[in-house]
Amino acid sequence: MSTAVRRVATPPEFTLDATPSVSTLALSAPGSTAPPTAPQPARRSRQAARAAGLIAAVALLGVVLVLSIAVGAKSLPLADVWSGLLDPDAAEYAVVHQMRLPRTLLGLLAGAALGMAGAVMQALTRNPLADPGLLGINAGASAAVATAALLGVTAIGGYVWFALAGAAVVTALVYAVGGGRGATPARLALAGAALNATLYSYVSAVMMLDTASLDRLRFWTVGSLASADDATVNRVAPFIVAGLLVALAAARPLNALALGDDAARALGARPALIRAAVIVAVTLLCGAATAACGPIVFVGLLVPHLVRALTGPDLRWLLPYCAVLAPVLLLGADVLGRVLGRPGELQVGMVTAVLGGPLFLWLVTRSRVAHP
Repeated sequence: MSTAVRRVATPPEFTLDATPSVSTLALSAPGSTAPPTAPQPARRSRQAARAAGLIAAVALLGVVLVLSIAVGAKSLPLADVWSGLLDPDAAEYAVVHQMRLPRTLLGLLAGAALGMAGAVMQALTRNPLADPGLLGINAGASAAVATAALLGVTAIGGYVWFALAGAAVVTALVYAVGGGRGATPARLALAGAALNATLYSYVSAVMMLDTASLDRLRFWTVGSLASADDATVNRVAPFIVAGLLVALAAARPLNALALGDDAARALGARPALIRAAVIVAVTLLCGAATAACGPIVFVGLLVPHLVRALTGPDLRWLLPYCAVLAPVLLLGADVLGRVLGRPGELQVGMVTAVLGGPLFLWLVTRSRVAHP
């Protein structure tokens, strides 16, 4: 008696890579061979290049940090700056520790906050123009701080909570008015522009009607690091660090969400939770940075586009790069404002606006502004 042997082909196996170079679906029949997968050396080479680029970016940030401490509106020899940094009895100790060091630390925190906020907003909304300034989030924080000033709140510990509340309300409002999950870049931009104009009109009205508020807000509304001190840094640092951690934790789920809600759910992600986490991160980052420095434009818009040309759309690399290179831009602009404005200085918000506008137009004309 003969025995029939039935061979059953096993179902294909699916593997997911967040940054695949080749996506392969192999249906194997008896006697067939599977197509070759993406070469591992090429993938390792790309990863090594990204890691090397990130190390170079950290080194560049270190140089800018040194320049921010060494260069000021008042020219000091490097030896005096060094002694002022280390020797409490040095004459320059007060200048370095009470002015330049807190200013540098605040620029580091605020730059990382604005760069990361812009990157996650562009990824969530799929809008290349998403930015804390253009979508009105900074304006919401500014309007809340103006309200705090009108109520007599003068300490950073008081109006930082107003800024966080204002950023949260406007973030949710822009997202809702723009269409929620079905939001288009055009609707988000229009909603943000409308809220931006309305809220800044309110800030201007508060400054014109109340002299005390004008004195407190006239430099702050331009965007400045000049008023930085240890209390400001200590107050906003926990909010910014928490926002950075939430944004970094959302990097992989946001990669999945870029495939669409259904695909994200199939991969185990929860779209509603991802969007809520991003809104929390943007609120913490933009609210704290705006409360400390005022509304600073173009950092959150420009840096993600520059970084995306180096890393691609993978947020696991994009966000760390933004956290490093956005402070480079902000602190570099601050140092430039101190040098160009001697014996006074130009506020960093003015310098980023002057530098950021032409640079972004150059990116547009070179067709390097791509959808996230």
